[in-house]
Amino acid sequence: MTTLLQYILSQDSFRKNRLPSLYSDFPIHRKTNPEGYTTNIAAWEHALTSAAKHGYIAPHGPASKGKANHLILRADESLLRDLEIPECGRPVALGAVFDEATRNRTMVPLHLYRTNPASLRKPQWGIDTSVLSPWAVMSWGMKQLKGVVIGSEEATPRLQAQELVLVENLKEAADRVVKHATGNSPSKTDLVYSKESFVNEFSGILDEGSRLSDTDMDVLLLYMSRDSGAIAYDGKTIKFRTSDAPKDITEQDTAVASIKTLMATMTKQVENLENKITELNSTAKMALQNKNRVSALSAVRSKKLAEHNLKQRLDTLMQLEEVYSKIEQATDQVQFVKVMEASTGALRGLHTQIGGAERVEDVVEELREEMSKVDEVGNIMNEAGPQIDETEIDDELQELENKEREEMEEKEAEATRKKLAELDSLQQGAQEAARRTAAERAVESELEDRLSRMSVEEGPGTTA
Repeated sequence: MTTLLQYILSQDSFRKNRLPSLYSDFPIHRKTNPEGYTTNIAAWEHALTSAAKHGYIAPHGPASKGKANHLILRADESLLRDLEIPECGRPVALGAVFDEATRNRTMVPLHLYRTNPASLRKPQWGIDTSVLSPWAVMSWGMKQLKGVVIGSEEATPRLQAQELVLVENLKEAADRVVKHATGNSPSKTDLVYSKESFVNEFSGILDEGSRLSDTDMDVLLLYMSRDSGAIAYDGKTIKFRTSDAPKDITEQDTAVASIKTLMATMTKQVENLENKITELNSTAKMALQNKNRVSALSAVRSKKLAEHNLKQRLDTLMQLEEVYSKIEQATDQVQFVKVMEASTGALRGLHTQIGGAERVEDVVEELREEMSKVDEVGNIMNEAGPQIDETEIDDELQELENKEREEMEEKEAEATRKKLAELDSLQQGAQEAARRTAAERAVESELEDRLSRMSVEEGPGTTA
């Protein structure tokens, strides 16, 4: 069982009880069971697209080691063999699945996508009718005539060998590349790549375990340059487009890409030489332990040569890094100067609108004159109003103050009377309480006196 088939069978929509339906010739029941037809089409399309996204579609060719088709699906007999299972055989209806996907533009024939100048994002994109041969047109007419005469459903289309662009995976890969490249506010030079460095940087953008195939990369670059407009690409140099940068590849971009590629190559050579020196050092030590002086001398000689080459590579790499740093600095300076020029132009435009300091002085002077006119008009209007005797105003104000004062004094007198009445009431209550207390004490004293006399009178008789 292939890894592709294992992944397909692990999907929820490919449970064991669903396999007979998915592997059957279900398109013949499209009219009688449209819901089942749509469900099976969606299950196959989703499973194959997801399998490609995770690197289970192996490309053809000797140079495909470690790579997978993430954006391209090759529909042919080999795919049917990879999906064959003992209990159900090969999937009969894959041709219908790909026809529906092409009709819905979730999958697009690769040769049509490359030659069609319209964008996938535009609604007018579609299959060019000029590619239809007279035989294809006649076959379509015969099918329509057969349906009218016989009344039978259309037969299941056969699987045609073709390569299909998986549009969903293509768009997701492009979005991830743009997000990765433009995140964290990169410099202008960081947005420039050679094709080699672009492939090394973004080949694992969909799945870290497998790299995009060469065909995937070509389709991705075509989509990002032609359809989404995220990059400028001339076949060798790639530049991510920004709002404040030239849209096309410039000579500076090509130079930056070349330097970055050379720096990457030199870095790889330095790593290889360092590993080689370590191995030669170990070889020399092992030869000395085995009393093999000739091998030890050869290893030391090779080590010295490698160390010499390493020093040259390090010196060259340092020079390249210095040049790249200067280019990056100059690019930032150019951007800074452009911002200053734009700011100067903005200030100049604003000053033009203002008209200079003399115009501002004239405006301020005119404003003062207009304000003084407002004051003059107000004074004139005040003079035109009725004449009021200030003495009468003072007398009326004095009368209001006297009334206010009398009302306040009356309120204070009333409050004082209420307080005195409350004090008199409290005093009378206290006197009444004192009288009751004195009377109670007199009664108690009299009772005690009588009790004492009674006890004295009873005493002698009791003794006798």
